[in-house]
Amino acid sequence: MPKPYDVIVVGVGAMGSAACHHLAKRGLRVLGLERFDIPHSYGSSGGLTRIIRLAYFEDPAYVPFARRALELWKETEHAFGEQLYFRTGGIDCATEDNFVFKGALASCREHDLPHKVLTADEVNRRFPGYNIPSTHLSVYQPDGGFLAAERAVVAHVTLAQAAGAEIHARERVLEWTPIAGGGVRVRTDRDTYEAGRIVLSAGPWMGELLPSLAKVAVPERQVLGWFQPDDPKHFRPDSFPVLILIVERRFYYAVPIWGVPGLKIGLYHHLGERGPADSLSRDVTPADEQPLRECAERYFKGAAGPTMALKTCIFTNTPDEHFIIDTLPDHPEVIVASPCSGHGFKFASVIGEILAELAVTGATKSDLSPFRLRRFAEATTAR
Repeated sequence: MPKPYDVIVVGVGAMGSAACHHLAKRGLRVLGLERFDIPHSYGSSGGLTRIIRLAYFEDPAYVPFARRALELWKETEHAFGEQLYFRTGGIDCATEDNFVFKGALASCREHDLPHKVLTADEVNRRFPGYNIPSTHLSVYQPDGGFLAAERAVVAHVTLAQAAGAEIHARERVLEWTPIAGGGVRVRTDRDTYEAGRIVLSAGPWMGELLPSLAKVAVPERQVLGWFQPDDPKHFRPDSFPVLILIVERRFYYAVPIWGVPGLKIGLYHHLGERGPADSLSRDVTPADEQPLRECAERYFKGAAGPTMALKTCIFTNTPDEHFIIDTLPDHPEVIVASPCSGHGFKFASVIGEILAELAVTGATKSDLSPFRLRRFAEATTAR
C-alpha cells in the first residue's frame, strides 16, 4: 500500500531542498526524491559557489525576491550553524549603453539600493585584481556576494530532515500520474508513493517529467574554470567583488577564491551546446578551457596561472530567460518550479518559501505573474 504524504518533491537540488525545508517547517509530511546524490554536480547546483546580487539587471521586478532570498539565507545559515552567504560586493560591468549596466543601475535606483557608478580606472585601482577595459562603466552594489552552493543544499536538506521530512537520494522517478478525486501517484525505480500535491523541481530533467516543457525548459552545457593567480591576495573574498562582465558580446562572470584554489570564471551560454540533460557531455576539452583562460588573461591582473579545475554544469533556459513557477492549469495539485536560465540559484531560499505556500494554500503572497506558464502557449496542458 503506497504510503501517503502531504507533498512529494521531485528533485532535491537548490529549489527542491529549499521546498522540503519550508514544507517540513510547516508541519507537512514531506517526501523528497533525488535521482543522484545529495548534493551532486550533474545539474545546476554544483560548482562550489554561486553569485547572489541585488542590483538585478534582468528586471527590477526581481529585486524584492532577491532581498527576501538574502533574508532567508541568513536565517538558514543561522539555523544550520554554518556560513552560507559571503558578502564581497558585486560589480556589473559593461559599456554605458549595454543592458547589463543600464539594467543594474535602474534596479538600484528603483529600489533605493546603495550603489556607486565607477569608471574602469576606479574599479582597477580599488580592486587590484581587476583589469576592466577603459570603455566600460560599473555599478558597484555592496551587498553582492556568493553562496556556498553545495553546502546550501546540504543545509536545507539537514533542516528539512530535522523537521521530519523524509529524503531519498539515488531514487529515480519514472512517472507521476494524477489520482482520480485528487492527489498524485509517483512511481520510482524503488517504490510507489502517493501525496496530495507534488512539486516538480528537477532542473535539467523537467522536460522528461513534464513533456509539455521540453521545448521551453531547455538544458544547456556550461563549463566553469578555476585559475591560480600569481598573487592570490587580490582574488580573495575581502578584495575581489563578484563580477558580471559583458565584453565583445561575451557574458563572463567571476567569483573570488573560496573552497578550492583559483579564481572561478564562467562564460554564460559557453559553447551553446543544448539538448537532453543526459546527452550533454560531462567531459571537459581544451575548447572549453580556451575562452575562460582568455578571460583570465585579458580582464584580470596576473590571474591566468595554472588551471586548478574545470567542471561542467547544466543550466536550463527558457526562451525569455525568466523562471517558471506555477501550478498546472488542469492539475492545481502539481506545482512546477524551474528557476533557471543561469540566474536562479540565489533565489532558492525564497522560492522554497513560495513553493511551500503554493502547496499549503494554493496561493502565495508573492507576485508570480512574470513566471506563469501561460506565457508559453505550448506549456498550458499537463501532458
